[in-house]
Amino acid sequence: MDTRITSLAQLDLTKVFSYKDYLTWTFKERVELIRGYVRLMSPAPSTRHQLISGNLYLEISKQLTKKSCKIFYAPFDVRLKRKIKDEDALTVVQPDICVVCDLELLDEKGCNGAPSMIIEILSNSNSKHDLVTKLELYEEAGVNEYWIVYPFEKVIDVFLLSSGKYVLKKKYIEDEVMPIASLPGLLIEMKEIFED
Repeated sequence: MDTRITSLAQLDLTKVFSYKDYLTWTFKERVELIRGYVRLMSPAPSTRHQLISGNLYLEISKQLTKKSCKIFYAPFDVRLKRKIKDEDALTVVQPDICVVCDLELLDEKGCNGAPSMIIEILSNSNSKHDLVTKLELYEEAGVNEYWIVYPFEKVIDVFLLSSGKYVLKKKYIEDEVMPIASLPGLLIEMKEIFED
C-alpha cells in the first residue's frame, strides 16, 4: 500500500504533525506547520510585496558582504523548536526574509533554530497571522529582531527581544534611516525599500 502524501486532500487537517511528517509531503501547495497544525500559505504575493522583499534583500545582503551572517528569502524552511529533536519539531515557517548569524543553525534543509532576524511583509490575507501568531512564535523561539512591513503605509515596525518578550523599538516611516539592531553598524534607507 502506497502511504506517500502527494495531495493536501490526503491530510487530516485536525491532526498534529511533526517536521518528520512534513518532509514526506510532495504536494505542490506551500504550507507551514504552526505548533503541529498545517497552515496553507497565501497565494503568490502581490507585485508590491515582491518589490519590497527584493529591495530589502538587496539592501541587507550588500551590507552583509564580508560578514559572517547569511540572508535568505522564502521559500526557506525555518524550524522553530525548543529543546527537542529536529524531526519532532512542530513549527516550520517560511519567513519572507531571515538573517542567520549563528551559521551552525544552517543545514541543507534550511535553518534549524531561531534566526537572528526575521522580516514579514503584510498582505491582506496574512496580516493577522504575521501580527499575532508569528509574533508570538518568533518571540517564544528567541528571534532577536522581528520586522513587520506595512507595504501600502510605507512603515516598518521593529520589535526587539528584551527579557524574553518583544518590545516595539520604533515604527519607522518612509524617509527615515533605520539601524539593524541585530547587525550593529548596518543602516537601511527606508526610501530605498519602498521605491517602486
